[in-house]
Amino acid sequence: MAASEFVTYNPRQVDLDRCVHCGLCLNACPTYRELGVEMDSPRGRIFQMIQVAEGAPITPSYVEHIGLCLACRGCESACPSGVPYGRMVEAARAEIEATVRRGWLAERVRRYLYGCVIPSRTLLAAAGTLLYLYEASGLRALARAASRMKLLGRLGSLAQLAPSAEPPFFFDHIGRTFPPLAERRYRVAFLSGCVSNVLFARLNDATVRVLQANGCEVAIPAGQGCCGALHMHAGLREDARKLARRNIDALSSGEFDAIISNAAGCGSTLKEYGELLAEDPVYAAKAAQFASRMKDVTEFLAGVELNRQMGRVEATVTYQDSCHLAHGQKVRGAPRQLLAAVPGLEFREMPAADICCGSAGVYNIEHSDMSQRLLARKMEAVNSTGAWIVATANPGCLLQLRAGVRLHGSGQKAMHVVEILDLAYRSYR
Repeated sequence: MAASEFVTYNPRQVDLDRCVHCGLCLNACPTYRELGVEMDSPRGRIFQMIQVAEGAPITPSYVEHIGLCLACRGCESACPSGVPYGRMVEAARAEIEATVRRGWLAERVRRYLYGCVIPSRTLLAAAGTLLYLYEASGLRALARAASRMKLLGRLGSLAQLAPSAEPPFFFDHIGRTFPPLAERRYRVAFLSGCVSNVLFARLNDATVRVLQANGCEVAIPAGQGCCGALHMHAGLREDARKLARRNIDALSSGEFDAIISNAAGCGSTLKEYGELLAEDPVYAAKAAQFASRMKDVTEFLAGVELNRQMGRVEATVTYQDSCHLAHGQKVRGAPRQLLAAVPGLEFREMPAADICCGSAGVYNIEHSDMSQRLLARKMEAVNSTGAWIVATANPGCLLQLRAGVRLHGSGQKAMHVVEILDLAYRSYR
């Protein structure tokens, strides 16, 4: 069977039929909370999906409403009927991708970004080098200063979000195996992602160290690459399937107690490889087995006997739930449990911790106005706690929160939960 024979381009009727339009999802939806527009709620978007399924044309309005969704899946946690909204909106975007034609330039840029840059270590490293030079030259600081004076318009918002590249990049570690720091208890595979190898290389380093400190032999498989999460969110489902097969092949020869990701958005997609490739006669069983071993790093560490030999971290911390960890993977307690294990750390729960911060993959670039509105509200919640550290469990959220601290904060530090654990282990005497 050719790959194209099992590509699904529209939401399943059985999923559409599960929504009873009760409205309990409304308050969980960030765009509805901001706009109060029914068509920008999960219920309203499902109503529009049903209309398209019944033969209505895909209009610019439909594309706009589906595109404005963050795919945060907060509605799934609120829904009493178990509507699988995440896969429905991804299917709707795949249907739009197969039907709607963009302008020539937009299409070429999109295909180059998703088809060439993101899957390529060489091109990502080149982009990271350019980003590093952009920062080192002082141009980034200049652009941010200009944006604060409202001189750059929408480009100013993007300048505020521009991340830092972190050389040396993590690509050099791919293909290596790191021994445990004490007796080996587990053998795990670490999937380091795609852009994280450039933008969050030190987070990846910290993840390996924390796993080593907890008795793990950490293998970083050579053939791994992008998980396909960004492609799924963009409606490029067949591209995501190709990337999934690549990662499954990369781990096919290894015996691992768990496959680890430190990126909640990636982990959510990795755990759904079984569903993504369910109709692939060659990969269906292998994908299901792969998905069954996937763990978020916080989920894994909270499920083992944690190494308690940590130094004190004298700080107050609050925690921002990553949407795809809380709503996609249903992991909420593990990050908080790990933070509670750090000596000296005082935890303060923030209001509405599981409402999206506005990052959502590349959403903060494509819909920067809405993203900035959500970020401002999130920082109000952060500031209300008085915490010095705002922690999260997803690199994309971390990038957004760092921008939030610059724009709306009071000098807080945004950190991944694993970075806090790493700090505690490294300060142990």
